[in-house]
Amino acid sequence: MVAVLGRWLITKLKNLFYAAGFFYQVLKETLLFVKKKQVGFKVLIMQILFTGFEAVSIIAVISLSLGAVIIVQGLSLLPQFGQGKLIYSILITVITRELGPMLTAFIIIARSGTAIATELGNMVISHEVEAYVSIGINPVSYLVVPRFLGVTVSMLLLNIYFNIFGLIGSFFITQLIHPVPIGEYFSNLLQQLHADDIFSSILKSIIFGTIISTVATYNGFKVQRSSTEIPQYVIKSVGQGFSLCILANAVITLIYYV
Repeated sequence: MVAVLGRWLITKLKNLFYAAGFFYQVLKETLLFVKKKQVGFKVLIMQILFTGFEAVSIIAVISLSLGAVIIVQGLSLLPQFGQGKLIYSILITVITRELGPMLTAFIIIARSGTAIATELGNMVISHEVEAYVSIGINPVSYLVVPRFLGVTVSMLLLNIYFNIFGLIGSFFITQLIHPVPIGEYFSNLLQQLHADDIFSSILKSIIFGTIISTVATYNGFKVQRSSTEIPQYVIKSVGQGFSLCILANAVITLIYYV
């Protein structure tokens, strides 16, 4: 039993050190990407289009629905307790600081994280990665860095887009159900929106984008022999992405309130 536990611990530590080394290489090549921007630039653009632009519709639907539900429910319940203006603080907390970045991250994990892990896994199986190495192209700089930057940039932009639709767009939907004076709404909303709320949201989106892209590419490259390994590592990528994003969100929120 002790021997089995020891081997399991050694394996986990090896994987942790390998992941840390992989992340270091990604950061190193990312700093060099500006100098070698022609290498993988098209991949970067395509990744932003797939991760960011093609997810705009689903982000809009979720953010509008979430904002409208919060406003309608809040305006129905909070005035009964003499706390009607608390709805604006709840909107900022839920959409800008918490659920906005998290829901955006979950959508990107489900769409782009799985696609990246699958694509890289297939490239390993078909020996495309070996072909890049044989002609002197670094797979990390050409395959990983554009996806790393594309997912991180898309995560940041989609989070901003989520906030705009959640805070502003949902107001117009709410007018059909529970009319609120536009001047009162935006005046109270801006009073509750502070610089640290915006900073927290941006910080989370950048960290989540970094986590998602790194986990997806790392698991994609872990595929070794057979195509049957691909779904296994894709599932691992999703699970690890969710877990690390939730953990990072908890840590940032604790730091914010402490």
